[in-house]
Amino acid sequence: MTALVTLEHDIRDIIAVFNTTFLTSHNTELVRGEDEPIYLPADENNPHHRVIFARGYFASALHEIAHWCIAGPQRRLLEDYGYWYEPDGRTAEQQAAFEVVEVKPQAVEWLLAASCGFRFQVSCDNLSGSIEPDRVGFTNKVRKQVLLYLEHGIPDRAKVLSEALRQHYGIPALTPATFEQRG
Repeated sequence: MTALVTLEHDIRDIIAVFNTTFLTSHNTELVRGEDEPIYLPADENNPHHRVIFARGYFASALHEIAHWCIAGPQRRLLEDYGYWYEPDGRTAEQQAAFEVVEVKPQAVEWLLAASCGFRFQVSCDNLSGSIEPDRVGFTNKVRKQVLLYLEHGIPDRAKVLSEALRQHYGIPALTPATFEQRG
């Protein structure tokens, strides 16, 4: 993998880049939240859809943005896109189902992280489960999806944001070499 540039990753920057890119075009804003991330569609009290990330964490912002980039127009009208979520403590079967639905969003998250020069790590999100997740195996599945996106096209909103982030952080075009296996 190519070396990451040492950059400062101030959460205000990603909020500004996201909101400049999508507030007008998609009526969606990125918002720093408290404990739990959530997506909330516009309603009578809030004129904008809100991608709310946890505790000001840069990685949380990237992850929640990635889900937004994957969600279709109907899903973006539903709280948390109408997705199911099995909390921490999943069984092996529940963890396998989690990983199947997380491959594409985490691939987008990795693309966005690379667009910022930010280190990506998969989230198995099962710290107290009955099984130890196969982090290496899941990382390989996510990497394979990243390479498919690079070959066949990155989802539109993710591509637009990737370009805006790369411009902001001075990151060159992403290539398969950007995502080579680490030693």
